[in-house]
Order: sequence, then C-alpha cells, then structure tokens
Amino acid sequence: MHALRPPESGHPPKIWLVVGEKQGDNMQARVLASALGWPYEERFVAMKPQWVRGKPEVRPSLAHIDADRSDRLEPPWPDLLITIGRRLSMVALWVQEQSRARTRLVLIGKPRRFARRFDLVVASAQYRLPRRPNVFRLGLPLIRVDPSAVAAAADAWRERLADLPRPLTALLVGGPTKAVRFDAEVARDLGERVSALVSESGGSLYVSTSRRTAPAVADALVAVLPRDAKVFRWTPDATDNPYLALLGLADRFVVTSDSLTMMLEVARLSRPLAIFRLPAAAARFWQVLSRSRDLDAIPERLIAQGLAVRLGARFRPAGDAPADELPAVAARIRALLEPAGAARGGSAAS
Repeated sequence: MHALRPPESGHPPKIWLVVGEKQGDNMQARVLASALGWPYEERFVAMKPQWVRGKPEVRPSLAHIDADRSDRLEPPWPDLLITIGRRLSMVALWVQEQSRARTRLVLIGKPRRFARRFDLVVASAQYRLPRRPNVFRLGLPLIRVDPSAVAAAADAWRERLADLPRPLTALLVGGPTKAVRFDAEVARDLGERVSALVSESGGSLYVSTSRRTAPAVADALVAVLPRDAKVFRWTPDATDNPYLALLGLADRFVVTSDSLTMMLEVARLSRPLAIFRLPAAAARFWQVLSRSRDLDAIPERLIAQGLAVRLGARFRPAGDAPADELPAVAARIRALLEPAGAARGGSAAS
C-alpha cells in the first residue's frame, strides 16, 4: 500500500464517510468521524432491492448498489474512508482500488473478506475476530445519544408526564432478528413480568415500541399490561414518539436484548436498566450467527460492569456511565495519516 503524505498544516486530509440505510449503523460511523476533529464528507449509498436484506458476496464492487438513489462516487478520491457493515465495506474496497490503494480504510464491525485490506477494523465485544495488528477491540459499540436532544424532548414532554405516579418505568421494545425469537408468546411473558414489577413497586408504566416491533407482538404485549399503562405504537408516520423524552424523564428502564442502540443509550445516560433477554431463534440460524458473533456479549458486559441487571433482579441505582473508548480509537485513526502510521495496516487480501 502506498504511503500517504501527512496532512500539511492548514490542509486536513480528505475524508469520506460512507453511510447507508441503517440509521443505527450510520450513527456509530458519524460518532467516529466526528471524533477525529477533521471535516468530512458523507456519501450515501442505497442498496438494490434484493440486497437490502440479502447478503452479497463481499468483493470490491458497486454491483449491489442502486446508483440512481446513491451519491456519486468519483475522484478526487479521499485520503481516508470510514464505513460500517458488510455491504458498505464492498464500496470501501472499490474506492480503494480506484485510488490505486492510496485511500486508507476504516471499517466498523467484522470484515467478511479481505480483512487485511482494511487499515483499521474497529470491533466491539460481540464480534469474534482473531488478534491482528489492524484490529482495534472495543468493549461496547460506539453508540451515543445526543444529550441536547434528550433534554429538549424532556422539556417538551415534562408537563404531559407530570401526573404519572412515580417511579415511572419505561419499557423499550425491539423486535425479532435472525438470532432471537420475539413472537406473541415471548411478548406475553415480557408483559406479565413487567406488569408484576410495576405492581410490586408502584408507579406507572410507559411502553414504547419500535420499527421492528411486529403488530401481533404489540397486540399480545398490550393485552397483558395494566389498564393504565401508556403505550406508544411505532408507525412510519408517527409524530408523537416519546422515546427521547422517556430517556430524559423515566426513573428506570426495561429494554429487550435485541436492541444494542436502546441498551447503550440508556446505559450511557447512567439510567437504571434491566435487560429482558429474548430467546434464541431457530437452531440453524443461531449456530451460523454464533460462529462470527457472541450474541450475548454486550448485555453480559453491561451487567458485569454494573450498568444493568437482568429483568427480575433489583435495579441498580444510577451510577457512572461506561468508559469512553472513543478518544483512543480516534487517536489510532489519526495515526494512519502520520508518517509513523503510514506503514501500519495490511496490504494483502485475506
């Protein structure tokens, strides 16, 4: 791989942030790019319909993207490209080839192929990865919440929630994945356990579903909740979502284990958190996914660090936020564009 000249004084490197249609992934990528302290340009890439959920074979290519709905990818090529996930990693590898290997690549998550072509792989605890010089291991994903957005939402909702008896318990509901099952049976179990929790402690319950919550799951959940529970059902056109307000105003939280974003946002705000572990999905999916991921790693790490409990255990009081690993990652990336860092990172395909 060709060595780059270090950025000259007053001339920061040219950085591209390649983002896609997964908002949670985009958030992590933006957090990392913003931490560098240099300006960056976003390039949005949309997938062709068959690859929104399908998994293309990883190679340097744009064959899987919908060019009409994507930003143009053309020279001048960036000095540094940051992205996340399988499909966008293919775009990064393609850009690197067009730049004649001059573009440095940073990937968040596990590379599915060509691991040594990435100058840095930033991977949190759930990914099973061999130890390599170009791998930076994180304890927790780079998920953040905007404190100013939470504060603004809390101010807007404060009067609306003021009459609810305390403690106010917020139940944040995700949905099924290939790894975990979340059907009507599981929803009833969750609803009964949270109802018993609120009945025992007093106070009130506010439930917020999300994009992945199936209507049948929401129906089964609501059927076993207390009559006075407040329920928000997510819809694409909903304009009255209480999620951010609850982050600011609720006294304690129950979150389903499928959602890293919801668990991490609560934990990073130092709120009392209980995790409801969803059961494993079909054995064949679990076996395949568990080869590359430890699907319980993040919930277990939050519990081990005293940032959460399992649903049914006594809530821990609000405490310290998780350690911030972001500055160390940013320093490692900045070193890629310095003379000593130019030799780091692999160059051969794996």
